[in-house]
Amino acid sequence: MVHAARELRFETRGDVGNGRKARDPELRAALGERRRADAPRPSDVNRSAATSGLAPQAFAMVVAKPGEVLLDPGDRVLIEEPGYPGATLSFWAAGATVIPGAVGPEGLDVRALAASMRRVRLAYVTPSHQFPTGVIMTLARRLALLAWAERTGAWIFEDDYDSEFRYGVRPVESLQGLDRHERVIYAGTFSKVLFPSLRLGYLVVPAPLVDPFRAAKALADTGTGGLEQRALARFMRDGHFDRHLRRTRARNGQRRAALVAALDERMGDRVEVLGANAGLHVMLRLRDVPLAHEPELIADAERAGVRVYSPVRFYHAPRDRPEAEILLGYASLSLAQIRRGIARLAGVLNGATRQSRGRRRNLRR
Repeated sequence: MVHAARELRFETRGDVGNGRKARDPELRAALGERRRADAPRPSDVNRSAATSGLAPQAFAMVVAKPGEVLLDPGDRVLIEEPGYPGATLSFWAAGATVIPGAVGPEGLDVRALAASMRRVRLAYVTPSHQFPTGVIMTLARRLALLAWAERTGAWIFEDDYDSEFRYGVRPVESLQGLDRHERVIYAGTFSKVLFPSLRLGYLVVPAPLVDPFRAAKALADTGTGGLEQRALARFMRDGHFDRHLRRTRARNGQRRAALVAALDERMGDRVEVLGANAGLHVMLRLRDVPLAHEPELIADAERAGVRVYSPVRFYHAPRDRPEAEILLGYASLSLAQIRRGIARLAGVLNGATRQSRGRRRNLRR
């Protein structure tokens, strides 16, 4: 608020009109001055445009005005399985045919999807912290995806929704940073790093798409508020953004460490922890609980005062895994709440395990 008030003191009539809202140069400059290995190249940030919030408006720009941006009705789009349903719904709404591609421990593997990749126009991926599994796409698979896009003339939509939060692992260069053939559309957001109601993100697009995307942005909402952009630019240039990020990353790193330690202590090898090296949530695979018992376990956990979530809505087809899976968020919890919650969840898991074993014994009789 202080930075917004400061910027407002110097606003001109042109600043508060409809002029510069979609692509304020001050925010572009501030983004270009920050260099992370897993972020867009500073020289490419000049081709950025602000978006209102998280990924949905970016998807709307991809599918806006058929024939003028990227997708026409009937075009094939590759998405991750499991993956973010907002992307799937946007592509379906545009009349695209959605092709799920399974995510493994190293991320999406386009080489294993050769038959499905024919005539695919766009691939949507979350390589820095796959949603919802948390897997980080390896460099080899990033390079293979880029090679596929260059060979086929397809596009890649890189949704970098929370890569600012990484713990104990070196960042892998972003697809956009590795791209040498102008095939990657990069989407970043400030809503995860600062606060959700800010609703401010940005796109970095290949040079051939700059004008079509600016036209699509103008069609979507005529622009993103310039005051918010300039206040954020000032916040970044004064060093507050990086200080905030260091503090937030340290706090979330402590929470993540407490969560992993509690899981190891209370559940051991009965659970497989996915996505603990990045982001703000983890995914657990419960080796002793059959998939069919997942809804019951989640309901029991909520009765015990622990809210966990099923990933079922992030799958496009019925899961073929035998074990239950749950998602845990930890960024808003204290260390004591995390430890207490995992202790209660372990008690629920013990009860579910006993019930599963009892059912199996009854079936053998």
